[in-house]
Amino acid sequence: MADLLTIENLGNLLMLCFLQAVLGFDNLLYISIESQRAPVAQQKAVRYWGIIIAVVLRVVLLFVMIQLIDALAEPFFIFNWPGVIEGGVNFATCVFIIGGVFIIYTAVKEISHMMAIEDLNTDVDAKSGKSATQVVLLIVMMNLIFSFDSVLSALAITDVFIILATAIILSGLAMLVLADTVTEFLEKNRMYEVLGLFILLIVGVVLLGEAGQAAAHAVHDDTLALHFFGYEVVPMSKTTFYFSVLVLVAVEVIQSRYTRKLNAERRTASRR
Repeated sequence: MADLLTIENLGNLLMLCFLQAVLGFDNLLYISIESQRAPVAQQKAVRYWGIIIAVVLRVVLLFVMIQLIDALAEPFFIFNWPGVIEGGVNFATCVFIIGGVFIIYTAVKEISHMMAIEDLNTDVDAKSGKSATQVVLLIVMMNLIFSFDSVLSALAITDVFIILATAIILSGLAMLVLADTVTEFLEKNRMYEVLGLFILLIVGVVLLGEAGQAAAHAVHDDTLALHFFGYEVVPMSKTTFYFSVLVLVAVEVIQSRYTRKLNAERRTASRR
């Protein structure tokens, strides 16, 4: 026990908690949006159980990955079509590609749906088209995909299971506390749901970028990085991602305030 309570481990725990909070934002956003597809009376329970089950499975995933990291690292297929596609594919590559494509599909589908509806108020009821069990399973599945990124990042900091598991549990508790707040905010400010969907779209692109380097990073061999038509697939940096998110949020806030100001001026002018 004394070996765990070292300055290094405590520092790693703080760093991991920060990392989980940063990487968990997109996860929390997905949970908040997806939970609205469950029956209204069960949405809170869906978020609650979805997060709890996902956190438990994330700890299990962490344990499995620590035990099998070497086996998962080796690429099981290498593309060698010069000028078209080159590079290695391992388990992480597949997870990132599947997760990225699914998130992009979800975001595009929801954006298209919101553009097609005529009444946003009726859409709130229409979105509750899945059972609570289906939504929980979706949340758990996507949480595991999001977890793969955060777990891999966490393993780069430390391989002490207790420290890693503690950080994951603390991040899960934070998501439980914040999930309802984020969802209520989106329900009261429907325009920000579109913003959230576009952020999810960027997250999907980020995951696809991570897929390009997954095999190369796992075995420390840059020649295994995926190349398409001679261009290397380079992941988006976290700095670029969060800068993009901040720009999107700033534009949305400024535009919404400007729109409210214009509407107020028009109402004032119409009364004269």
